[in-house]
Amino acid sequence: MTGYYDYVLGLIPVAMLGITAVLTLVGFSLSLAVPVGASASALVIGHALFVNGPVTPGTDAPTPATATQQAPVNAD
Repeated sequence: MTGYYDYVLGLIPVAMLGITAVLTLVGFSLSLAVPVGASASALVIGHALFVNGPVTPGTDAPTPATATQQAPVNAD
């Protein structure tokens, strides 16, 4: 089953090469088309990392209901 990040990994080279090729065929110079394609790929990567970032399910700290009640340590 393909997920979001599988699509992102496929879209990175498609955006880079596809946008560069389309802009070159339309008539833009290659030195302009490559940075535009690269910035589109960078936007895809940025969205995958920061907007819809990978998270692991689970708790980081125990909740008070599951934490054990212990007396504080007396260091004196």
